[in-house]
Amino acid sequence: MSAPAISVAMSVYNGERFLREAIESILGQTFGDFEFLILDDGSRDGSRDIYESYAARDSRIRTIVRDNRGLIVSLNQLLDEAAAPVIARMDADDICDPTRFAKQIAFLNANPDYGVIGSWTADINEFGASHRLEGFDHPTNHQEFLQAVKDDGPLLCHPVVTYRRDVVRNVGGYHAAFRHCEDYDLWLRLASVTKLANIPERLIRYRHYEGQVSARHATEQKIGHTVALWAYHERAAGRPDPTQQLTALPEVGQFDEAFHTKGLDWAVRERLAKGLQYSPSGLRGDGFEMMLDYLRDGGSQEGMWRTVLRLVRYGEPLRAARLAATLSSNRPLAA
Repeated sequence: MSAPAISVAMSVYNGERFLREAIESILGQTFGDFEFLILDDGSRDGSRDIYESYAARDSRIRTIVRDNRGLIVSLNQLLDEAAAPVIARMDADDICDPTRFAKQIAFLNANPDYGVIGSWTADINEFGASHRLEGFDHPTNHQEFLQAVKDDGPLLCHPVVTYRRDVVRNVGGYHAAFRHCEDYDLWLRLASVTKLANIPERLIRYRHYEGQVSARHATEQKIGHTVALWAYHERAAGRPDPTQQLTALPEVGQFDEAFHTKGLDWAVRERLAKGLQYSPSGLRGDGFEMMLDYLRDGGSQEGMWRTVLRLVRYGEPLRAARLAATLSSNRPLAA
């Protein structure tokens, strides 16, 4: 039998709540020449019953069941398991537009110099209603992508990307050190070997809720983003990738020593403090203490008083009071 045109790669971990909608949105694609790989990363809920019921009715679904090893291991295994030259990512809590695959495969066929194509998103909440986000849409060509890297803007929404398998494998796939921001690191590494862009159509309904990975691990994600961007600039300057062999990132406070550089620790702390201002889960987590330490050491107070009010709205009056006290007793470093 000939290989399918697309391998759909979905990792599932305790995803029963939204899994049916996600699977049905894949099976309902207008472009049907695909295999659907569903890797169960050690789920302990009813996920297996759900995806096996669909697999029994549709031969395009191929399931892989094993113990829990984490998302990065799962994504790299799906890369190895895929039979098609093109891989379409999908998460177990999102919903694809029926024309997604048709439009993305057409783009890749027409643009051989592009290795990755995503799309804009329609953002929804846990109940499927519209979720309002501020900010810009994703870049629609490679030049815009490179500018978005410079501007620290959005690059690609991971569960709606479709990419050429060999291009991703040739850069080493997903790197273990960048847990919870493994996609961001991958896009930055790919930017030097291929072109990346997004179709300016909303081909996925991307779900936002407290339980999702990006919400639960906001602090670790912000730290990883900063290091990945620093490594990108190191590579662009012709120096070796300092993160290439890492399986985990150093702790905050150890970056300068670990990478034999000066100022990376401060850059990590600054980005973390700025990024967590808009993250309810981050402000409720351990990143809050890091934010206070950054301010006590003279970090920028820009936007922090608004964060005090935000904490009150999030139902965290004690943390709001602690932040206000820190802002009142500490002055930022002179420019």
